Amino acid sequence: MTRLLQELFAVETEFEFDEEKQRCGLEMLLDSPTAGIWVADRRGRVVGMVAVQLVVSTAEGAFSGWLEDLVVSSAYRRRGLGKALLKSAVNWAQDQGASRIQLLADSRNVPALIFYRRQEWLQTNMIALRRKA
Repeated sequence: MTRLLQELFAVETEFEFDEEKQRCGLEMLLDSPTAGIWVADRRGRVVGMVAVQLVVSTAEGAFSGWLEDLVVSSAYRRRGLGKALLKSAVNWAQDQGASRIQLLADSRNVPALIFYRRQEWLQTNMIALRRKA
C-alpha cells in the first residue's frame, strides 16, 4: 500500500512521500475501529486502495465519512477498480451511520476530478486550510 501512496503523492503535490510515515498512518487506520481500508489485488499484488474514517459532523448531527487515498496503480486504471473501491468505502460509512461522505482532491488532478464527478460527487464552496500541529 505504501507503493500506491508513493504513486498518489507524486500527483498530489501537497504531500511528500515518506515510507515510514505512510506505513505508520496505514497501521493506525488498520487498528482503528472507526476507519477502514479496502484494497484491490491482482495475482496477490495490491493494485488499488481506499481509506475512510468516521468523524462527527455537527452540521449533520451524525457521522460523516472522510474518504482518503483512493488510488489505483496506473497500469490497472479504467477497469472499474476505483469505482468498486469507492463504492465499498461509501457503503461501509453509510452502514456505520454516516449521512455524508467527503474528500479532498488536488485541483490539478483533472482525471481524478472527472472520475469523482462521474460518480456523482459534487464540488462544494468550502476550501481546505491546514497547519502543522
